[in-house]
Formats: sequence, structure tokens, C-alpha cells
Amino acid sequence: MTTRFTIPDADAMEALGARLAVLLEAGDLVVLDGPLGAGKTTLTRGLGAALGARGAVTSPTFVLAREHPTASGTPLVHVDAYRLATARELDDLDLDYDGAIVVVEWGAGKLDGVADSWIDVAISRDATDDSRDVTVTGNGPRWRHLDASLAG
Repeated sequence: MTTRFTIPDADAMEALGARLAVLLEAGDLVVLDGPLGAGKTTLTRGLGAALGARGAVTSPTFVLAREHPTASGTPLVHVDAYRLATARELDDLDLDYDGAIVVVEWGAGKLDGVADSWIDVAISRDATDDSRDVTVTGNGPRWRHLDASLAG
């Protein structure tokens, strides 16, 4: 299922992350795609806050992957796949896809065969203001009924 909506600013992007967080559990994969400055890390920051993640949720650009313990005990793994060319390079990070909630920025096309269900979040940012157009697509059996409640 695909849902499209406009997010007016960074605060609303964080709120989208919080709404998404209540749906997630260990083994879930979220793939974020969009240009620099679109709001991928901002969305993940909101997701982390709602999950009770310890430590600042910041872009993992220079470390590639950062694991945040959460209040529930299920870690949030935040990955930046920008510099990775293939799924094989991502696999070399040895991520715990089954025991964590994994969010991969720049992951489109690099996660083939990793999961049978995942959420794609495509973000584009308006050059004239702070708004973003967001498309959320549920893939596979777990996310078949992902609905418009994410729009807020």
C-alpha cells in the first residue's frame, strides 16, 4: 500500500517518525530515500525519540551504522548506505536485521533479498520552502495494510 502526503517542516518530519515508530518491532526494515537535506535523519530522529533511543540520533555518515539501545530493549540501527555501492557491501556491516529495527538511508536498490517485508519512504524537498513530499510504501506481507494514518 502506498500513501502520499506533504510534510510542512522539520518538526512535522520528526512527528512522522514518531507515528511510524509505534508500528515497528524487532525485524522491521525501513528504507529512506531522498536527496541531501530531504529529512531522512530528521525522520529517524523522531522515530528514535518515540522508541526511547539512548544517545543522539544523528547522521551515521562517517560511521556507516550506529546502534541505539531503546526503552523496549529492541535496538534501533541507523545506517547510511550512501557510500555503499551494492547489497554485498551492506551485508559486510553484519547488521542484525532480525533482532533490531533497522533504518537505512540511501538504501534503495541495495537491500535485495534482505527482508520479505519492508517500508520504503521516499522524500523530496521543495526548493522554495521547508515542505517535503513523502511517499510511504509498504512492501511484503507485514506491510500490506500500511494505511494513511501516517499522514497525521
